[in-house]
Amino acid sequence: MFVENMTNIKSTPVNAPAVLNVLRQTLVGPEQGWDGWVMRLFTVGPAGHTPRHTHPWPHINFIVSGKGRLFLDGQEHEVGSGYVAYIPGGAEHQFRNAGTEDFALICIVPEEGDK
Repeated sequence: MFVENMTNIKSTPVNAPAVLNVLRQTLVGPEQGWDGWVMRLFTVGPAGHTPRHTHPWPHINFIVSGKGRLFLDGQEHEVGSGYVAYIPGGAEHQFRNAGTEDFALICIVPEEGDK
C-alpha cells in the first residue's frame, strides 16, 4: 500500500537530447508495489517540450493542467486539462507546452519504458 501527496515526491529535470524545460516525478511504480508499471508526472514549463521520438512500448497519458500540443503519428492535437491519449508502441509522438502556464501530464508506461 502507498499513499502520498505528490508535493512530497522528488521532482527531477529531464536532461536528454531535444528536451526543453521538463520536470519528472515518479508517482507510483515497483518501489511502491506496482510491479510491471510506472505512473509518472511530467511538468512541461512554458516553451518546453519532450523530444519527438518512438519506442516499442505503449503509454497512456492524462492531461492534468495547462494547454499543450500532442504530435502523434504526423498529426497535431490541441490538448488540455481533462484530455486523455493512448499512444501505441512505435508511434512517433511529442508533447509541447502551448500556453504560458505549466503543462502537466500523467504518463503510465510498462516498467521497461521507465528509463
